Amino acid sequence: MERITLRVRTTKKDGTVPIMFRLRDGETVDIYYKSDIPIDVKQISKLKSDGTPKPKVTSVDLGMVDKIKERKPIISQAYRGMKQQGLDITSEVLQAEVEKLLRPIVELRTENPSLLDRYDRYAEESVRDGIMSEARQKHVKVVGSKLRRFLIINGLSEITAEEFTADMLMEFRNFIYEEYKYVPKHKRLYKDIKQNNLPSARASTNTVVSQLKMLQTFFTILDDNDEIRKSPFRRLGTERRRTVMKTQFDDPIFLRAEELTKLRNAELPVFLRETRDAFVVQCAFGCRIGDFQKFNMEKVGVSEDGIPYIHYIPHKTAGEQSGNTELMTPIVRYAFDIIKRYNFQFKILRNINGTNGYNSLIKVMLKTCGFDRKVAHYDESRKENVYLPLHEAGTSKLARKTHVDMMNKVQIDKYAAGLHKAGSGAVNRYTALELKDRFALMNLAFGQKPYKVDAELNVIGE
Repeated sequence: MERITLRVRTTKKDGTVPIMFRLRDGETVDIYYKSDIPIDVKQISKLKSDGTPKPKVTSVDLGMVDKIKERKPIISQAYRGMKQQGLDITSEVLQAEVEKLLRPIVELRTENPSLLDRYDRYAEESVRDGIMSEARQKHVKVVGSKLRRFLIINGLSEITAEEFTADMLMEFRNFIYEEYKYVPKHKRLYKDIKQNNLPSARASTNTVVSQLKMLQTFFTILDDNDEIRKSPFRRLGTERRRTVMKTQFDDPIFLRAEELTKLRNAELPVFLRETRDAFVVQCAFGCRIGDFQKFNMEKVGVSEDGIPYIHYIPHKTAGEQSGNTELMTPIVRYAFDIIKRYNFQFKILRNINGTNGYNSLIKVMLKTCGFDRKVAHYDESRKENVYLPLHEAGTSKLARKTHVDMMNKVQIDKYAAGLHKAGSGAVNRYTALELKDRFALMNLAFGQKPYKVDAELNVIGE
């Protein structure tokens, strides 16, 4: 296995000199390559022989360090090509072979933007053109940040989209899984990320697949526009791509109706009561936490029948749907009373993921209530289900899942009569659930009595 190191010797005290690379392989090969990468002579003493900064040194030219990382694999590729072709193993031949490899890369990069620049442009233009919502853009930019760190760490920050291969894609996939391992080694790349958002454990398969799908959309657009010859995802092949992009879903986890009732009526310590109130309201709405955080009393409407409801456009899909139709969810009585008491001013929702944040306190709340029945959770490392107490699975997502489950159990299967086969579009053309119908179903699901309010949200008849 060849070993490539730096060989920078000069008597100059100021200015720059070109970096020389030394390639050794066993006891017989010891050759050199003179690069076009300039190095300030004052930087020489700050680098180790492999081109990385020495510990505890400051003011290192990190751009130059990245260029060194990018050049070394090209030198290695040239050397291996020399051996395969039976060329003389000399410094002169190595110099020529490296320049052959660099020439098309230089031409390609002169004519095209870097992969990172093109990805950033894609994220901005998609929002500008109404193709992507701003909420979606935030997730897309998270993937872009991961891609940037991956390319910098591997000395590939200047490559174009055309140069991003299927092998690089698979390496990036592994990087997303294992990024937490890179944090202590590359602190400068993570210094601007909040502590709560730093990768701290192996990512789940669903997280990895979700982020790869965002990258796949980007490359599909370039492919469709003939900006690249072929997307790296298509280069994976059908079977390999299917495996890479396959998601894993746990068994459904939710609170049962009797558990939700127990939680609503539980005597809890003072520090858990606001968390409980917010959580049971979220269960009644079934909304995502990002939408729940933005709710206020202006989002509460009243129908002609006196039914209060929450109305909003889901932030995750805003800008991606064909119209601007709002969701209208009737408010069952217990949720209405809590909303009136808080006016949606849930302080706990200001911090979702912190140590004392909403998600953490949901777990404490459920444990305090004794919710310890076993639920299945897929263990990525063991590749099998493990069974955890319900309270350990408690997050804001549990509220959404609880709502969906409770509503599902009170609906009659509209295909049960056999008039149409399952999935028939005709059924949906014949009927639709109106607000008062959904209110009746929700009252049944949550064990609540119907009620009415006036335009000022005063309960009528009490």
